[in-house]
Amino acid sequence: MTGEVIAAAAAGEAAGRGVVRVTLRHDGRLNAMSRAMWRQLRSVFESIQRSVDVRCVLIEGAGEAFCAGGDISEYPAFRFDPEQLRDFHEGDVWGGLSAMLACDVPIVARIAGACMGAGVEIASCCDIRIAATGARFGAPIAKLGFPMAPREAALVAGAVGDVTARQMLLEAATFSAAEMAQRGFVSRVVEADQLEAQAMGTALRIAALAPGAARLNKQTLRALQMPLHAPAFMPNGPVAQAGKALAASDLIADATPADPYAYANSAEHREGITAFLDKRAPVF
Repeated sequence: MTGEVIAAAAAGEAAGRGVVRVTLRHDGRLNAMSRAMWRQLRSVFESIQRSVDVRCVLIEGAGEAFCAGGDISEYPAFRFDPEQLRDFHEGDVWGGLSAMLACDVPIVARIAGACMGAGVEIASCCDIRIAATGARFGAPIAKLGFPMAPREAALVAGAVGDVTARQMLLEAATFSAAEMAQRGFVSRVVEADQLEAQAMGTALRIAALAPGAARLNKQTLRALQMPLHAPAFMPNGPVAQAGKALAASDLIADATPADPYAYANSAEHREGITAFLDKRAPVF
């Protein structure tokens, strides 16, 4: 059993509302990410990006954990060879993470239990992170004798902050959900028995809003973060060298990659304004 990443339309109240539930499942390993799971993660989010019907993604771990890291049982097969190790991080891992980062659909993380290493990386790709009080966060890979890959380190440092990233990687420090909320990584901390309702409620609120506007907001936010996500050591990043990176304002002014004002005559834009003036709820 190498685990699996499952995508399915949400049930219950969310049925038909455009909410997709993505579940990390690796029984007996606290949903640790195997190579197969990283590849599945990429496929799942590439499919979501192509869909015109998905309005929000709720990502979670099966059972009592979000994701405890990587599947260490696989490591001896490839980690001791530089080329195989590069292929793992640049192909499998970054393939999955970059598909999440490139996804224009809002992503809500429902985090319970362990959120370590790969779990923190996956959570870093999400827009809103809601955690149970008992969740724990960290990347104690220094205990395993290896560093975090450069792209992944840039992603995590950008999401958790430089101070927290240094503590996680250099001190192997772990943090509670409350501490990660104080540090700006976790959006909201709730009791365990309220986690599902809070996370799904957030997804439903997002799904009820204008989906085109949400996608455009994510594209703009991604442009604003582009220099951070593509420093000089990222040869395949959207910007080859941080020193030569276009400012986000230049990207927007130059309509790169798309005209940020092309939505002007869209149906949902007209509906939102008209509904406000008519003093009624908009229907997107």
